[in-house]
Amino acid sequence: MALLQRRLESGGYGYEVVNASASGETTGGALARLPRALERHHPVIVIVELGGNDGLRGLPIADLKNNLESLIELAVQSDARVLLIGMRIPPNYGPAYTNAFHDLYGELAARYELPLVPFFLDGIALDDSLMQDDGIHPNADAQEALLNLVWSKLEPMLTH
Repeated sequence: MALLQRRLESGGYGYEVVNASASGETTGGALARLPRALERHHPVIVIVELGGNDGLRGLPIADLKNNLESLIELAVQSDARVLLIGMRIPPNYGPAYTNAFHDLYGELAARYELPLVPFFLDGIALDDSLMQDDGIHPNADAQEALLNLVWSKLEPMLTH
């Protein structure tokens, strides 16, 4: 978040970045915490980058969809614009689940007319030098690339 805050400041944008996430977060956990965060911070933009932990736990796609829809709807009802960040998961649960999981983000972006980063780790996930030893999480060297990926969709949402 510090990189994003610096990018915003260097561009003359008057936004404050609030990291309302929690390590290991699921969509269900985020859904329980989001109303308070919206009330407390009154964000102009909400970046929804969730679902990976749900997918790794095999959460049914219908439940993931319901949670993401609720997160989006809560943010929109609070007058925030939403940037949706898509995720992919390893193929452990088979191609039907893996494909439905990834496709869900595009479907939600289209339904709610949201800007979408199709895959948060695009160009990063298959580069061992940018990933932690677990092969799932990006390392410190990947942070600038992650910011650039998100920035491409976030910047058009910003106003000076």
